[in-house]
Amino acid sequence: MTNLPRGPFRVGDRVQLTGPKGKLHTITLEPGKAFGTHRGELKHDDIIGKAEGSVIRNHNGIEYLALRPLMTDFVMSMPRGANIIYPKDSALIVTMGDIFPGARVIEAGVGSGGLSMYLLRAIGPSGRLDSFERRNEFAEIARANVVSQFGYDPENWQIHLGDLQDALPKVCANGDADRVVLDMLAPWECVEESADALIPGGLIVGYVATVTQLSRFTEALRNSGHFAEPEAFETLFRGWHLQGLAVRPEHRMIGHTGFLVTARRLAPDTVVPKFKGKTKPEFAAEDIAVWNPDHMGERKVSDKKLRKTVRNALKTAEARLEQERE
Repeated sequence: MTNLPRGPFRVGDRVQLTGPKGKLHTITLEPGKAFGTHRGELKHDDIIGKAEGSVIRNHNGIEYLALRPLMTDFVMSMPRGANIIYPKDSALIVTMGDIFPGARVIEAGVGSGGLSMYLLRAIGPSGRLDSFERRNEFAEIARANVVSQFGYDPENWQIHLGDLQDALPKVCANGDADRVVLDMLAPWECVEESADALIPGGLIVGYVATVTQLSRFTEALRNSGHFAEPEAFETLFRGWHLQGLAVRPEHRMIGHTGFLVTARRLAPDTVVPKFKGKTKPEFAAEDIAVWNPDHMGERKVSDKKLRKTVRNALKTAEARLEQERE
């Protein structure tokens, strides 16, 4: 599906250089250009034509390992309009969400396009991804990032502007979606529309940041009567230091980033039996007040920063398309 470069490095390729002390630098190859640090200059022409995985020396003899960046590397460094879903969570969504080739997937919101890339890879060219985003600037950044990574604008991916509650019924017929993935501040507001779109046995996946969001979303799924008992989990990512016998966990790790909630769509008019251990405690109306979006807060992106991010994303996408046209 994706038109990823293979073989020797060529003009327009993004190259990840690993230098002394393991420091990473990402460059785009251009004839006659040079990558310079205080350790000296490395000419792009010395990289062009070399096999991926080669060691290239600069004019001072400093060695750099040259590789094309993985999609994970790109996602972590690409232009962002909104916070991204970390690759560790995207991997869990694809796996626990059982995203398969040929699936019809609904995604809201699109953010900066990080999760969209993994979903597009998982569904393949025979699947379809419909993403919903409220802000046009975020949609532009997401599309530019996907084009920059894939080298083309996927025909089986469409971004729809507007609220999921209003736009989804116009885009997806009842019972036509295999999976719904919600990455938004208040996913409980979209439970009914998601249930209508899903096939019986389909899966809804919610990605939320806080315990209060987790609680309200799971209660909304239960109270709707459309889903089987939801499951919730999170993943913590910790690397390991590997050097001889000095094998130990790294001192720093990626801890909590978000909770994932999954639930299966029931057949129409199905009533789930009450299983042992699934009793629900009582809670007061004031407890629900802290679940409102106003109480949870939302990090704002300045218009100036957003305009700059849009320009950078579109510039990178155009460079990638120009490379594919050559």
